[in-house]
Amino acid sequence: MDAFLAVAIFVVAYVFLVADKVHRTKVALVGAGAVLLLHVSNAEHAFFDEESGIEWNVIFLLLGMMVIVSVLRQTGIFEYIAIWSAKRSRGRPYALMVMLCVLTALASAVLDNVTTILLIAPVTFLVCERLGLNPVPFLIAEVLASNIGGAATLVGDPPNIIIAARADLTFNDFLINMAPWVAVLMVVFLLMCRVLFRSAFTFDPGRVESVMSLDEREAIKDKALLVKSGIVLAAVVAAFVLHPVLHYEPSVVALLGAGILVMVTKIPVTEALSEVEWPTLVFFAGLFIMVGGLVQSGVIEDLSTRLAEATDGRLGLAAMTLLGASAGLSAIVDNIPYVATMSPVVAGLVPTMPGNSEALWWSLAFGADLGGNATAIGASANVVMLGLAERAGHRIGFWEFTKYGLIVTAVTVSLTVPYIAWRYL
Repeated sequence: MDAFLAVAIFVVAYVFLVADKVHRTKVALVGAGAVLLLHVSNAEHAFFDEESGIEWNVIFLLLGMMVIVSVLRQTGIFEYIAIWSAKRSRGRPYALMVMLCVLTALASAVLDNVTTILLIAPVTFLVCERLGLNPVPFLIAEVLASNIGGAATLVGDPPNIIIAARADLTFNDFLINMAPWVAVLMVVFLLMCRVLFRSAFTFDPGRVESVMSLDEREAIKDKALLVKSGIVLAAVVAAFVLHPVLHYEPSVVALLGAGILVMVTKIPVTEALSEVEWPTLVFFAGLFIMVGGLVQSGVIEDLSTRLAEATDGRLGLAAMTLLGASAGLSAIVDNIPYVATMSPVVAGLVPTMPGNSEALWWSLAFGADLGGNATAIGASANVVMLGLAERAGHRIGFWEFTKYGLIVTAVTVSLTVPYIAWRYL
């Protein structure tokens, strides 16, 4: 009965999310309330269970980085980067999109993709405003690039951290196995952007001329604050990269960085917190509780077990099924709880497979990371981007994002099939 209720609640909530008639935060709150009201889950599991509860590491990572970005905004660094980017691209929209997407992908490989979106979105709003461009296509392209680029390293996408911990994989393992193909996928994606977003590549020569005459150095408002913020941000990034050595969760690092930055600057606490996307954080909490209901009732475990049984010891079939199923399920369920649930199943499956069974881990990683691009709620970075866009007055609907995401996911996952077959099978 619990399994039926969990599926019913999730499906109804998903229908409302797809219909885009009710704000996603309201939908998530009501769905989470229904899961608790009908005893599909309870407060202990929803708030304290690592497997079926709210992923507090994600919530507090977002909170800490939002505070850091809020302080950074006061320095004028985003205006500096916006003017610099516009001048280097000479105002040509496609060249600008390529530049921003490459920066996003590279940053997502070092930071996590959510943090990267928090940093790149303010720049996008400013440069598009300067050039008279619609920022929506640029934001969508950037978040798609962040999910692709984040797949390259252990710290780039939260599911990779979960997989590394379960499979005992290192930073270099991801760099060797994931990064080369991610670079190929990024080239393909940038070529796709030329077609997917072609209607956005019109510009006003007059605005371009005015931007070219600007001096980006004049955009810096507070050099002392910039130095302090830069030092704290650099320390936070270094701690993210050194996670396998230091063993501090990114959420702890982000919160500590935010606290230090607020303490050593004169920015009022209320002003620093005013930039926090509270509706986005609440949406994540509600979504985690709904997905936790699916976990707690055994729905996801049952699906995972059936997948293991269906492959029947055939490595090639298992790897390809895992790649496709992970991409499909990560499009519907946020890829963090999905990978957290699926990784124990893969760990049990690996010893039973002949040949290079490590292929299963890379199939899971590629499927979950790339599948997150498919829908507006498939990855944490997607949801954060929607929240930032709405706050800036550019609301992006579920299908407006998904019509691009589905195409990109289909192409990138399809191209990954021969890579896995060639390298591991």
